[in-house]
Amino acid sequence: MTVVNKDLIAAGQVAAHNAQRAANLEADYAALGGMLERRGIDIEKITALAQTFAVALPSWGVGTGGTRFARFPGKGEPRNVFEKIDDCGVIHQLTRATPTVSLHFPWDKTDDPAALREHAAAYGLGFDAVNSNTFQDQVGQEQTYKYGSLTNISAAVREQAVAHNIECIELGRALGSKALTVWVGDGANFPGQSNLRGALERYLDSMRNIYSALPDDWNVLIEHKLFEPAFYATTIADWGTSFACAQELGPKAKCLVDLGHHAPNTNIEMIVARLAQFGKLGGFHFNDSKYGDDDLDSGSINPFQLFLVFNELADAASREGAGFQTANMLDQSHNVTDPIESLMNSAVEVQRAFVQAALVDRAALKQHQEGNDVLQAAQALKHAFRTDVSAILAMARVRSGGAADPVACYRASGYRVQAAEQRPAKAGASSSGIV
Repeated sequence: MTVVNKDLIAAGQVAAHNAQRAANLEADYAALGGMLERRGIDIEKITALAQTFAVALPSWGVGTGGTRFARFPGKGEPRNVFEKIDDCGVIHQLTRATPTVSLHFPWDKTDDPAALREHAAAYGLGFDAVNSNTFQDQVGQEQTYKYGSLTNISAAVREQAVAHNIECIELGRALGSKALTVWVGDGANFPGQSNLRGALERYLDSMRNIYSALPDDWNVLIEHKLFEPAFYATTIADWGTSFACAQELGPKAKCLVDLGHHAPNTNIEMIVARLAQFGKLGGFHFNDSKYGDDDLDSGSINPFQLFLVFNELADAASREGAGFQTANMLDQSHNVTDPIESLMNSAVEVQRAFVQAALVDRAALKQHQEGNDVLQAAQALKHAFRTDVSAILAMARVRSGGAADPVACYRASGYRVQAAEQRPAKAGASSSGIV
């Protein structure tokens, strides 16, 4: 369990919140425990497993996102990376499931990484993968990324993009991170705009330079995206291209799966299975979508798909053993909700899928599969998915020092009202970096 040395919401408030809900939680937990016992499952073991779950927070996610048309800032938004860490501290304090933060440079660049690391540690937070940004021009930037970055026809532009990624690695090392995530929006909006094979060749040349700068204990995570801002052809558009590039670069290159970066109805869980099978599954950006890359709250649209992803992860872990790990992060844009509330809810929903996947009777599932009992194989998964594990999640939070109901506790604390008073809007300061 992560020990938090500094509370942004008074510990007494959290304790009082939990005390009000203790009787109902105990009753719900006992009822669920009895039901699981009849299925041969020890609820205490599942609760202990739930307490091990962790997903990283995106620093940019605690600010209000936007659309291509507008951004409507919320009250009390963080105005710098230190205030972002404060908000992340609240999320982890109440959910006890988000012990790391993923930073995005140059949005989160600081001249004092040691101070930022100390600031985060006071809340029990560390740093997950760092993210580079070559999909937009920054103030004072010499070369433009209008026509691409790592794939640009100009060697000077490519060198600038490579140098930025290497700077991200150095900043990440100072913060204690162990991975760099590289997503590029490079591609084409018109047929003939670029040579499709040549663009990928230039990408690989650029990535080789970045790869060579990785510390021995680091990974580089290659993120693919079907479309946007390149609407005709995106250079790294699918898991096959990502996989081929990771194979080409070497063992420290892995593939990152964002749940929103696919065509509608894509079988994402099969992509997970394939990448895990060949040792190239690096991690996830969890969100949800209805039409495209919508960056909606995790589990808000298709919770069954989220469960199926974790079912494949559970299968991979059973095959690979304790050494099987992925870097997991929430990656969402909150346009109409309080970002802290959405991130807390999403962390809980991803944890829910993790716990539900642990309830799958794998021996029975294997028997059904080997016997070609299609209906019962499907029902073995549905049986676990339909199990309401809310009491397990709440008990895991309470036992780890969090809140039985994180959103209710957060609202009662008045944290957002206080943040609005302490963080007056600052002209030109976008808390998220996005739009």
